[in-house]
Amino acid sequence: MKLARIATSKGILTGEYDDGRVTVEGDTYTVGEDAQLMAPCDPDAIFCTGRNFGAKIEQMGEGDKPDRPDWFIKPPHSLHPPEEPIEYPDWVSSFTYAGELAAVIDERCHDLSVDEVDDALRGYTILNDLDAYDQDRRTARKTFDGAAPLGPWIETEANLDGMAMETVISGEQRQSATTDEMIFSPEEIVAFLSERYTFRPGDVISFGSPANPGLLERGDTIEITYEGVGTLRNDIV
Repeated sequence: MKLARIATSKGILTGEYDDGRVTVEGDTYTVGEDAQLMAPCDPDAIFCTGRNFGAKIEQMGEGDKPDRPDWFIKPPHSLHPPEEPIEYPDWVSSFTYAGELAAVIDERCHDLSVDEVDDALRGYTILNDLDAYDQDRRTARKTFDGAAPLGPWIETEANLDGMAMETVISGEQRQSATTDEMIFSPEEIVAFLSERYTFRPGDVISFGSPANPGLLERGDTIEITYEGVGTLRNDIV
């Protein structure tokens, strides 16, 4: 099932998405007519994993493969909805994308075992880890307004085994990989971080970018697809 969060004349609602329509307690809304897609959850924090694909570590010269997950946190004001244009920041000269699978927490939880993770998740969605690459250190680079486009919905029944992904920029494929290439599995990462943080419903954990994150230009269209989940699409303006 796909859970979508929409803006309507009745306020912000969450319901089941199917072929451009969202059903909420028996009422049906059409995306683009009487509803607009929003980011599919409202997190208190967005936990992002770095260095989780060996090919990217080698490509970017990021050192040896880590022996435990490497992470950073984006704040709630980094959230950006699907389909809505992304403004190229005036203060940036190198602006990059990175297509990442992400999980959404469904219940308050702490110190999970790997086997307990699935029961604590609402499902999976897609994150674009935008990066102001010419700035100093991760906080300046990755935590600005709109730095975390998320969506288009939450897939509650995703199959992570060998899940294929691709990032297409203005019709050109830039990233292609599968979840089998991850160094740490999503369940391992969520369990590891839960030792350190008490997750709240709606919190997001992403699992790193494959090789070939790259530069964006004004006018580009970004399409990040994870098999069985969906496609996160935004234009750069």
